[in-house]
Amino acid sequence: MDPTSDCKRVLEIGPGMGVLTQFLLEKPFETWAIELDTESIPYLVAHYPQLAPRLVEGDFLRWSPPASWGTDAFALVGNFPYNISTQIVFRLLEMRDRIPELVGMFQKEVGERLAAGHGSKVYGITSVLTQAYFDATYLFTVSEGSFNPPPKVKSGVIRLVRRADPPVVPYGQLAAVVKTAFNQRRKTLRNALKSLPLYSEEALAPWADRRAEQLSVAEFVELTERLYRGS
Repeated sequence: MDPTSDCKRVLEIGPGMGVLTQFLLEKPFETWAIELDTESIPYLVAHYPQLAPRLVEGDFLRWSPPASWGTDAFALVGNFPYNISTQIVFRLLEMRDRIPELVGMFQKEVGERLAAGHGSKVYGITSVLTQAYFDATYLFTVSEGSFNPPPKVKSGVIRLVRRADPPVVPYGQLAAVVKTAFNQRRKTLRNALKSLPLYSEEALAPWADRRAEQLSVAEFVELTERLYRGS
């Protein structure tokens, strides 16, 4: 991993027994780690004492950067727990102004969804919201046999790099439109978006007869802007 921009600090989520950590510690950036499993903490401290001052026991989904970091940027890396990997992405989006890059291993289907383009069957809420703020690249697939014990699913490694031109529309507004559209993805947008408080036939007109998966990220951003500015 080579963090972009001037990011000199990396936070590893869920280091476990330090399989990835040992290589991160060899890099010139400052490696931190956050681990929820209380059994892993003593192992990490014993085997990687240089990490001990920067090892946080806690849940990333409830974690906030320490005050000592100021407003400094930091990158995320990890072999993410599959049961919370999507929640990790949403937490990333909440902290997107501080995080220029993420490289992580996800369940293959989740990784494919993050990088999917419009028109794909797996294109959905996380695809649009992630790609609105980050350039997503599916790097490679990891087979079940690479793990011991082997999982029942394949894995995929994804790289997200923050875009230089993120939408100016507020994230909450974009998220509301995208989630509403995909929650009834079989319906046309004319019907799927009727529950929105600012629903407008005029604003929706260019896309009224299309379904959510047919709109590109840029079109979702434009649609949101039209809905919230009343035209």
